[in-house]
Amino acid sequence: MSRAVAERRTLPAPSGPGVAATAVVLAILGAGVWAAADLGINVATLVDSVGNAADFAQRMFPLDFPPVAELLRLCGTTLAIVVSATLLSVLLSVPAAVLAAGNTTPNRVARLGARAAIVLARAVPDVVLAIVFIRVFGLGSMAGVLAMGLHSVGMVGKLYADGVEQIDEGPRTAVRAGGAGRLQELASGVLPQVLPAFVSTALHRFDINLRVSVLLGFVGVDGLGFAIASAFRELDYQRGMALAFVVLVLCVLAELLSGAIRRGLTRPPTSRVRPAPGRVSPPWTASRLRRTVYGLVTALVVLASLWGAELSPAGFVDGLGTLGTTLGLFWPPETGGILPDLLAALWVTVKIALAATLLGAVLALPIGTLAARNVAPSPRVGAAFRGLIVLIRGIPELVLAVVFVVLTGLGEVAGTLALAVGAVGLLGKLVADSLEEVDERVENAVRATGATRWQVFASATVPQAAPAFVGHVLYQLDVNIRSATLLGIVGAGGIGFYLQNASRVLEFGVVTTVLLLVFALAMAVELIAVWLRRVAS
Repeated sequence: MSRAVAERRTLPAPSGPGVAATAVVLAILGAGVWAAADLGINVATLVDSVGNAADFAQRMFPLDFPPVAELLRLCGTTLAIVVSATLLSVLLSVPAAVLAAGNTTPNRVARLGARAAIVLARAVPDVVLAIVFIRVFGLGSMAGVLAMGLHSVGMVGKLYADGVEQIDEGPRTAVRAGGAGRLQELASGVLPQVLPAFVSTALHRFDINLRVSVLLGFVGVDGLGFAIASAFRELDYQRGMALAFVVLVLCVLAELLSGAIRRGLTRPPTSRVRPAPGRVSPPWTASRLRRTVYGLVTALVVLASLWGAELSPAGFVDGLGTLGTTLGLFWPPETGGILPDLLAALWVTVKIALAATLLGAVLALPIGTLAARNVAPSPRVGAAFRGLIVLIRGIPELVLAVVFVVLTGLGEVAGTLALAVGAVGLLGKLVADSLEEVDERVENAVRATGATRWQVFASATVPQAAPAFVGHVLYQLDVNIRSATLLGIVGAGGIGFYLQNASRVLEFGVVTTVLLLVFALAMAVELIAVWLRRVAS
């Protein structure tokens, strides 16, 4: 027996969980291929839409922008609602995160209760919350602020809790040893460590809420989204696409601005300056001045947004009196005699999410790869593809769904293509970030052997980033399931059509049934993702 054969025979067999995880991933990819074929996503479908695209372009151009005063009012209202909603989510998420973190809340019951509240906030779609709050508080800004703010706690609270659990316990222990109380301990030993991450998460959520505001406009929340919905209902594509272009510009500007602020807040100081003898506070360095300016500008923006959103404390208190009655309309769940139709529509939603995830991943992998600084052929190429990702991420998926409905007709094809394009923005960014975060020492070791750029990429970069790719794809699948539910509002297929119809005819028990079905589906995907992460670690 040769030595090579003996070594092969002594190699350990693949572990059961590892094989199972690979099988699940391959099964999801195979299901995506099947779903795309079953939905009729093919070259012929796209070719057949070319004529519709030309007709749509003729009906869309020239873009019809509203008067400047009206446009500024719509932009101001939208930004005020989004900022106020993000502020509400932060104010609710900070105490929820402290209660949910294991190192700040030893009580297991309190910790699990806080985690459950965060999960529940993420599970209820913001559009459903908007439907509830519009019935309670009427049309306007209040419903949008509460809907986006409460739903955002699901993401912001989770990330805040994870950040609190990852702090260095040294400063906190030193503060506690000095006799500080619990609040002093949190303010002096915990908050300074997590503040940059908290700000970064809040800015990221602001970007998301800006795009979500378009969706909420279709159920009655004021701002650009409501104006876009009104234009599309009247088939005024020149005005609707003009306003959608304004939203795109706002989203891109918000992405660039928040990125600059995040880099400024997390940039380490170039030198450590000590106070002069006899001085208590440190001198005004460039870093301290920059942070102070950011803080003052943020405070002014928040105050202006609270004023611009026209939130009425008296109206809020009056609405709370009817909240219990309104929530009672949603219980118990009802099927309305259409349970088979709901299950069939849910299955269509699953197929839309699977096909869109597959198509999005196929497009996002090369785009995200060329956007990574350590992989791109040149800095200009990397910057160009980063800009492309930012541009795609700035287009609200609901606007994409409306466009594809016009191009391909009502149904699941439009929803699949809209989610696929939207997935390119998110997945492309995650792929690029994962490639840039690999261990450079492994790449340098392979490069030192004389390997080419593509050999280094294939043998050192991709293997390190592959586990993250799997996690990103599963996360995108979860996002697409939730998004596919909502795109049905504009006729893009799936169970969202029944959700919108049930809310319009006041069958709120059916709305609850749809919500429970989608929640069960999303939780199944979440459990699969958690299991895969556990066996891969």
